[in-house]
Amino acid sequence: MKKTLIISQNFYPEIGSAGNRMKNIYLLLKEQGLDVEILTTQPSYPNKHFYDENHFWDNTELNEDKNIHRIKIMKKKYSRNIFNRLFYYLEMAIKMIFFVLFSRNKYDVIFVSSPPIFVAIVGLIAKYRFRAKLILDIRDLWPESLKGVGVFNYSIVIGLFEKIEKLLYIQANNIVVNSKGFIGYIVSKSKVFADKITYLPNGARNYEINISEEKGSDDFKVIYAGNLGLAQDVTAIMNLAKELNERNIKLTIIGYGIRRDSLIDYIKKKDLKNVEFVNPTTRSECFKIISNHQVGIVTLVEAEVFETVLPGKVIDYMTCGVPVVASVSGFSEKMIEDGKTGFVSHNLDELIKCIEELKENDKLYDEMSLNGRKYVEHNYLWEKNIDHLIRVIS
Repeated sequence: MKKTLIISQNFYPEIGSAGNRMKNIYLLLKEQGLDVEILTTQPSYPNKHFYDENHFWDNTELNEDKNIHRIKIMKKKYSRNIFNRLFYYLEMAIKMIFFVLFSRNKYDVIFVSSPPIFVAIVGLIAKYRFRAKLILDIRDLWPESLKGVGVFNYSIVIGLFEKIEKLLYIQANNIVVNSKGFIGYIVSKSKVFADKITYLPNGARNYEINISEEKGSDDFKVIYAGNLGLAQDVTAIMNLAKELNERNIKLTIIGYGIRRDSLIDYIKKKDLKNVEFVNPTTRSECFKIISNHQVGIVTLVEAEVFETVLPGKVIDYMTCGVPVVASVSGFSEKMIEDGKTGFVSHNLDELIKCIEELKENDKLYDEMSLNGRKYVEHNYLWEKNIDHLIRVIS
């Protein structure tokens, strides 16, 4: 039987789509009888102190799993300073490389998840160290996303990263992407990459759809759940919060990330009584909270690279039967509109009108709620889609 090593910065019990993706891939491959190990870090996203609380460690099987190899990173991670982040990534990569070089195990397949690109480089080293097949998992276009958020535009360094990026595409035996929007970008680097690409989206588990069916509130409430970082249009969330407060519509925010504090300060300064902040929690608890709301908000800053992405919260809202109101473009916009699972606009007044229409029109709300669940069941169930990866591995 082929032995697979997964290499990923993010993994259980970390919150966020990256950790959840790796958790599901690892568990489902094991359930299908594959011999799998994972090399990852001690949980630290978005804050390592979250994981001092036992309720995040809610999977006994993973807590006792001896095939999970975790490295400890000393450098503080989520600094606003991009160079501090780079030092964090370098420390992580070096420690992972030491694991690869001195491991006595034999691996036939290396599955490495990027970003950051430094972890992908570890996967390339592992390919040659173990003479293994390399599967490169692309969760975000890096370094394109760095340029998209406008915080790191040093052309010499970006140029170096782009050369490394193309090298990784060349050296990978297979490339897995979590958004169809990435395919055109990768193929634009070279048409020969087209035959290497497999689409494996983030998604939901069957039991999560069952959790989400437990509606428990008759009040009309709006929710934003997820990262509040540089890629998210937090200014749009601020403006929405103000407008919703004036209309006496409740807004719940389950947010984390480097712009969370500035959003909290804004809410306090404007004295927005209808806005409630909820501390980040486990995925199952988050789903229960989302299910008690009627609209899910998604925002991304306007940049070409973000037209290729599908934010995980879009799938989460749909899994919970919550219509989406979004300020997004490209692939995400098309998916929401094709599935008739919500509304998309870049105009604040139009977004408010969409929310009000869902509040007043029960029939429309029920249709979009049902459409979301069906769309996830048909296209975004991990239990179905994992077969694509199993075929690539074998």
